[in-house]
Amino acid sequence: MKVERHGQAKILNQNEINLIFSEGLTNSRDRALFALCLYTACRINECVTLRTTDVYYCKGEVRPEVILRKGNTKGKLGTRCIPVIEELRRVLLNYYPEPRSWYYFPGKGHRGHLQADSASRIFRKACQKVGIQGASTHSFRRTALTMMSNEGIPLRIIQEVSGHRNLEQLQKYLEIQPDQVKGAVSALSMLSPVTTNTSETTNKQSRNQEQPNSQASKLKPRN
Repeated sequence: MKVERHGQAKILNQNEINLIFSEGLTNSRDRALFALCLYTACRINECVTLRTTDVYYCKGEVRPEVILRKGNTKGKLGTRCIPVIEELRRVLLNYYPEPRSWYYFPGKGHRGHLQADSASRIFRKACQKVGIQGASTHSFRRTALTMMSNEGIPLRIIQEVSGHRNLEQLQKYLEIQPDQVKGAVSALSMLSPVTTNTSETTNKQSRNQEQPNSQASKLKPRN
Protein backbone atom coordinates (compact mmCIF):
# COMPACT_ATOMS: atom_id res chain seq x y z
CA MET A 1 0.00 0.00 0.00
CA LYS A 2 1.23 3.49 -0.78
CA VAL A 3 2.41 5.59 2.18
CA GLU A 4 3.21 9.21 1.32
CA ARG A 5 3.26 8.16 -2.38
CA HIS A 6 5.77 5.33 -1.77
CA GLY A 7 5.08 1.62 -2.25
CA GLN A 8 2.52 -0.16 -4.38
CA ALA A 9 -0.92 1.31 -4.94
CA LYS A 10 -3.71 -0.14 -2.83
CA ILE A 11 -6.05 -2.76 -4.30
CA LEU A 12 -9.57 -1.36 -4.03
CA ASN A 13 -12.53 -3.41 -2.82
CA GLN A 14 -16.09 -3.10 -4.11
CA ASN A 15 -17.23 -0.79 -1.33
CA GLU A 16 -14.29 1.57 -1.87
CA ILE A 17 -14.94 1.70 -5.61
CA ASN A 18 -18.60 2.54 -4.96
CA LEU A 19 -17.63 5.32 -2.54
CA ILE A 20 -15.15 6.87 -4.97
CA PHE A 21 -17.61 6.97 -7.87
CA SER A 22 -20.73 7.93 -5.91
CA GLU A 23 -19.32 10.38 -3.35
CA GLY A 24 -15.68 11.12 -4.13
CA LEU A 25 -15.86 12.14 -7.79
CA THR A 26 -18.04 15.15 -8.46
CA ASN A 27 -18.62 15.29 -12.23
CA SER A 28 -19.18 13.10 -15.29
CA ARG A 29 -15.74 13.84 -16.76
CA ASP A 30 -13.89 12.55 -13.70
CA ARG A 31 -16.12 9.47 -13.48
CA ALA A 32 -15.44 8.72 -17.17
CA LEU A 33 -11.71 9.24 -16.63
CA PHE A 34 -11.39 6.76 -13.78
CA ALA A 35 -13.98 4.32 -15.13
CA LEU A 36 -11.69 3.97 -18.16
CA CYS A 37 -8.75 3.29 -15.82
CA LEU A 38 -10.76 0.64 -13.99
CA TYR A 39 -12.53 -1.13 -16.85
CA THR A 40 -9.63 -1.15 -19.31
CA ALA A 41 -6.79 -1.51 -16.75
CA CYS A 42 -4.92 1.28 -18.55
CA ARG A 43 -2.28 3.55 -17.06
CA ILE A 44 -3.27 7.10 -16.20
CA ASN A 45 -1.07 8.56 -18.95
CA GLU A 46 -2.66 6.23 -21.51
CA CYS A 47 -6.06 7.47 -20.35
CA VAL A 48 -5.47 11.24 -20.39
CA THR A 49 -3.93 11.06 -23.88
CA LEU A 50 -6.91 9.31 -25.45
CA ARG A 51 -8.28 10.99 -28.55
CA THR A 52 -12.01 11.51 -28.76
CA THR A 53 -12.05 9.19 -31.79
CA ASP A 54 -10.39 6.48 -29.66
CA VAL A 55 -13.58 6.32 -27.60
CA TYR A 56 -16.35 7.58 -29.94
CA TYR A 57 -17.26 7.30 -33.57
CA CYS A 58 -17.74 10.58 -35.44
CA LYS A 59 -21.46 10.57 -34.68
CA GLY A 60 -20.85 10.44 -30.92
CA GLU A 61 -21.56 6.73 -30.58
CA VAL A 62 -19.36 4.82 -28.13
CA ARG A 63 -16.99 2.43 -29.89
CA PRO A 64 -17.17 -1.28 -29.03
CA GLU A 65 -13.45 -1.05 -28.17
CA VAL A 66 -11.30 1.69 -26.63
CA ILE A 67 -8.10 2.24 -28.63
CA LEU A 68 -4.92 2.68 -26.57
CA ARG A 69 -2.44 3.87 -29.15
CA LYS A 70 1.12 2.55 -29.27
CA GLY A 71 2.64 6.04 -29.08
CA ASN A 72 0.99 6.71 -25.72
CA THR A 73 1.73 3.37 -24.07
CA LYS A 74 4.63 2.71 -21.73
CA GLY A 75 7.57 1.44 -23.77
CA LYS A 76 5.51 1.98 -26.94
CA LEU A 77 5.17 -1.80 -27.29
CA GLY A 78 1.98 -1.79 -29.34
CA THR A 79 -1.57 -0.53 -29.73
CA ARG A 80 -4.17 -2.26 -27.54
CA CYS A 81 -7.91 -2.43 -28.20
CA ILE A 82 -9.92 -3.11 -25.05
CA PRO A 83 -13.60 -4.15 -25.34
CA VAL A 84 -16.09 -1.75 -23.75
CA ILE A 85 -18.29 -3.61 -21.30
CA GLU A 86 -21.77 -2.30 -20.51
CA GLU A 87 -20.78 -0.79 -17.14
CA LEU A 88 -18.15 1.37 -18.84
CA ARG A 89 -20.38 2.28 -21.78
CA ARG A 90 -23.04 3.72 -19.45
CA VAL A 91 -20.48 5.98 -17.78
CA LEU A 92 -19.03 7.13 -21.11
CA LEU A 93 -22.49 8.06 -22.41
CA ASN A 94 -22.79 10.60 -19.59
CA TYR A 95 -19.67 12.46 -20.72
CA TYR A 96 -18.71 13.96 -24.05
CA PRO A 97 -16.26 16.88 -24.43
CA GLU A 98 -18.11 20.00 -25.45
CA PRO A 99 -17.18 21.59 -27.75
CA ARG A 100 -15.77 18.49 -29.43
CA SER A 101 -12.01 18.38 -29.02
CA TRP A 102 -9.09 16.36 -30.35
CA TYR A 103 -8.42 14.87 -26.92
CA TYR A 104 -11.15 13.09 -25.00
CA PHE A 105 -10.00 14.78 -21.79
CA PRO A 106 -8.88 18.26 -22.92
CA GLY A 107 -6.73 20.53 -20.80
CA LYS A 108 -7.60 24.02 -19.66
CA GLY A 109 -8.96 26.13 -22.47
CA HIS A 110 -9.13 22.96 -24.59
CA ARG A 111 -5.39 23.20 -25.14
CA GLY A 112 -3.71 19.84 -25.24
CA HIS A 113 -4.88 17.10 -22.90
CA LEU A 114 -5.47 16.84 -19.17
CA GLN A 115 -2.12 16.19 -17.46
CA ALA A 116 -1.53 12.98 -15.49
CA ASP A 117 -0.49 15.01 -12.43
CA SER A 118 -3.78 16.89 -12.55
CA ALA A 119 -5.69 13.61 -12.73
CA SER A 120 -3.73 12.33 -9.74
CA ARG A 121 -4.67 15.40 -7.71
CA ILE A 122 -8.34 14.89 -8.59
CA PHE A 123 -8.14 11.29 -7.40
CA ARG A 124 -6.31 12.09 -4.17
CA LYS A 125 -8.95 14.69 -3.33
CA ALA A 126 -11.71 12.13 -4.00
CA CYS A 127 -10.01 9.57 -1.73
CA GLN A 128 -9.57 12.11 1.06
CA LYS A 129 -13.24 13.01 0.79
CA VAL A 130 -14.38 9.41 1.40
CA GLY A 131 -11.58 8.42 3.79
CA ILE A 132 -9.58 6.00 1.62
CA GLN A 133 -5.84 5.81 2.28
CA GLY A 134 -2.99 4.24 0.32
CA ALA A 135 -4.67 4.49 -3.09
CA SER A 136 -3.48 6.22 -6.26
CA THR A 137 -4.61 6.34 -9.87
CA HIS A 138 -2.59 3.13 -10.36
CA SER A 139 -4.95 1.39 -7.92
CA PHE A 140 -7.51 0.99 -10.71
CA ARG A 141 -5.02 -0.85 -12.91
CA ARG A 142 -3.82 -3.13 -10.08
CA THR A 143 -7.40 -3.77 -8.96
CA ALA A 144 -8.58 -4.72 -12.45
CA LEU A 145 -5.67 -7.06 -13.18
CA THR A 146 -5.84 -8.72 -9.74
CA MET A 147 -9.58 -9.29 -10.11
CA MET A 148 -9.07 -10.94 -13.50
CA SER A 149 -6.43 -13.22 -12.00
CA ASN A 150 -8.68 -14.10 -9.05
CA GLU A 151 -11.42 -15.08 -11.50
CA GLY A 152 -9.08 -17.62 -13.07
CA ILE A 153 -8.36 -15.74 -16.31
CA PRO A 154 -5.09 -17.12 -17.78
CA LEU A 155 -2.14 -14.75 -17.33
CA ARG A 156 -1.42 -14.75 -21.05
CA ILE A 157 -4.88 -13.27 -21.71
CA ILE A 158 -4.52 -10.74 -18.89
CA GLN A 159 -1.22 -9.71 -20.47
CA GLU A 160 -3.10 -8.81 -23.66
CA VAL A 161 -5.21 -6.41 -21.62
CA SER A 162 -2.42 -4.97 -19.50
CA GLY A 163 0.16 -4.55 -22.26
CA HIS A 164 3.04 -5.81 -20.11
CA ARG A 165 6.20 -6.84 -21.89
CA ASN A 166 6.30 -10.24 -20.16
CA LEU A 167 4.46 -12.30 -17.55
CA GLU A 168 7.08 -11.60 -14.88
CA GLN A 169 6.25 -7.89 -14.99
CA LEU A 170 2.54 -8.64 -14.89
CA GLN A 171 2.82 -10.89 -11.84
CA LYS A 172 4.32 -8.04 -9.81
CA TYR A 173 0.98 -6.24 -10.16
CA LEU A 174 -1.12 -9.10 -8.81
CA GLU A 175 -1.89 -9.17 -5.11
CA ILE A 176 -2.31 -12.44 -3.23
CA GLN A 177 -4.82 -12.43 -0.38
CA PRO A 178 -4.31 -14.46 2.85
CA ASP A 179 -7.57 -16.34 2.20
CA GLN A 180 -6.23 -17.44 -1.19
CA VAL A 181 -3.07 -18.85 0.43
CA LYS A 182 -5.19 -20.64 3.05
CA GLY A 183 -7.44 -22.05 0.34
CA ALA A 184 -4.44 -23.27 -1.64
CA VAL A 185 -2.98 -25.08 1.37
CA SER A 186 -6.39 -26.51 2.30
CA ALA A 187 -6.50 -28.17 -1.10
CA LEU A 188 -3.67 -30.42 0.11
CA SER A 189 -6.07 -32.14 2.54
CA MET A 190 -6.81 -34.69 -0.17
CA LEU A 191 -3.22 -35.93 0.22
CA SER A 192 -3.68 -36.85 3.91
CA PRO A 193 -2.56 -40.45 4.65
CA VAL A 194 -4.98 -42.99 6.21
CA THR A 195 -4.48 -42.61 9.97
CA THR A 196 -6.39 -45.69 11.21
CA ASN A 197 -4.09 -48.02 13.17
CA THR A 198 -4.05 -51.50 11.57
CA SER A 199 -3.67 -53.43 14.83
CA GLU A 200 -6.54 -51.52 16.42
CA THR A 201 -8.72 -52.37 13.43
CA THR A 202 -7.83 -56.09 13.71
CA ASN A 203 -8.58 -56.19 17.45
CA LYS A 204 -11.90 -54.41 16.92
CA GLN A 205 -12.88 -56.95 14.26
CA SER A 206 -11.98 -59.84 16.63
CA ARG A 207 -14.13 -58.42 19.44
CA ASN A 208 -17.03 -58.02 17.05
CA GLN A 209 -16.73 -61.68 16.08
CA GLU A 210 -16.56 -62.88 19.70
CA GLN A 211 -19.54 -60.84 20.84
CA PRO A 212 -22.25 -62.88 19.01
CA ASN A 213 -20.82 -66.15 20.46
CA SER A 214 -20.95 -64.71 23.97
CA GLN A 215 -24.53 -63.63 23.43
CA ALA A 216 -25.44 -67.07 22.15
CA SER A 217 -24.01 -68.84 25.25
CA LYS A 218 -26.14 -66.70 27.53
CA LEU A 219 -29.30 -67.56 25.64
CA LYS A 220 -28.60 -71.36 25.46
CA PRO A 221 -31.11 -73.21 27.65
CA ARG A 222 -29.70 -75.27 30.56
CA ASN A 223 -30.41 -78.95 30.80
